[in-house]
Amino acid sequence: MPEELIPTQVAAPAPIPAAAAKAQTMTELLDSGVEIKVLKQGDMIEGTLISVGKNEVYVDLEGYGVGVVRGRELYDDEATLNSLKPGDKIFVSVVEPENKEGIVELSLRQAGQERVWQTLKSKLESKEIVRTKILEANKGGLMVEINNVMGFLPVSQLSLEHYPRVEDGDKNKILSVLQSYVGQLFDVQIITADSEEEKLIVSEKAVFEKEMENKLSQLKIGQVVEGTVTGVVDFGAFVKFGELEGLVHISELAWQRIENPKDIVRVGQKVSAKVISIDKGRVSLSIKQLLPDPWLEAVKKYQIGQVVSGKVTKIMPFGVFVELDKDIQGLCHIMELSYETVKNPEELLKPGDQKEFKIISIEPSDHRLGLSLKALQEAPKKETKEEKKEEPAT
Repeated sequence: MPEELIPTQVAAPAPIPAAAAKAQTMTELLDSGVEIKVLKQGDMIEGTLISVGKNEVYVDLEGYGVGVVRGRELYDDEATLNSLKPGDKIFVSVVEPENKEGIVELSLRQAGQERVWQTLKSKLESKEIVRTKILEANKGGLMVEINNVMGFLPVSQLSLEHYPRVEDGDKNKILSVLQSYVGQLFDVQIITADSEEEKLIVSEKAVFEKEMENKLSQLKIGQVVEGTVTGVVDFGAFVKFGELEGLVHISELAWQRIENPKDIVRVGQKVSAKVISIDKGRVSLSIKQLLPDPWLEAVKKYQIGQVVSGKVTKIMPFGVFVELDKDIQGLCHIMELSYETVKNPEELLKPGDQKEFKIISIEPSDHRLGLSLKALQEAPKKETKEEKKEEPAT
């Protein structure tokens, strides 16, 4: 080894056990019972720092000799390197068990990365709350950094306060909301720390999970809550009550068929709602269940065989929906539109058309009312046997 590379304070080699010193052959050495320590590539080992140079760090590996860290294997954290001094205990990883000079080639960089991931895993296991700055935003969530490792905070893991409530689920509007968080500090917990895939995922809502669980445990199915609409989306409305929040699905907003939740509720509106489900921290609410069910009165107002006037509200491949009044809608199946074969209901009706229909079924408990258009039409005359006989032969 060149003299200029030899450290001035190299620790003395570890003493050789007497039994090993007397051994003349490998067999005798193995039979002596002395434990033979052999380093291999990738091993993590603790050593004592001998010297720190500009491009090289020498380490005393007790029982193995001297190791050196140099070049690209130096950990790229200058603050860590500057804090090291002779005599410090440090962890290193083995790059080459023995080079041409008989020295163990080591890596601080690899060992440093391993220590970082071990620290992250420790934070994961302890459920430590970490404060981190939001660095970037994309349509799926937010980018953060913990211990010099880039992490991801998915939209689904945001707290109630920061979860974006965007009408129609517009991804560009969601991104705009997320971008407004860049530069802010969030408290999060690590929920995934995979060093092999270098995957770090954090959650903001996990920070409040225990507190939310306690509050949810006090909530009962059937309980009526008073709240404020915090967001209206295409599938329903979010309602905040106290420190909790629930979703009123579009089907639970009102008894009548709804095309757009904004026709029923608006942001900031005060509402009463009934708790109908609590599942995995999600609360489902219903507004309509606190209102009288108009279908229970339908049997008094409508009867089978009755002819009624209604407005076509929606056309589907299987038939058309018809509004009889503000609460009751019926369905005229495609088979009930005409005696002739109808391939597309739009051939006969358009949304907004006002027509007369005949009621052919009423099922109030299932909120179904069947209508027929062809029942008001004259059925085609069936051909008699005599008429068939009179047909000229071909």
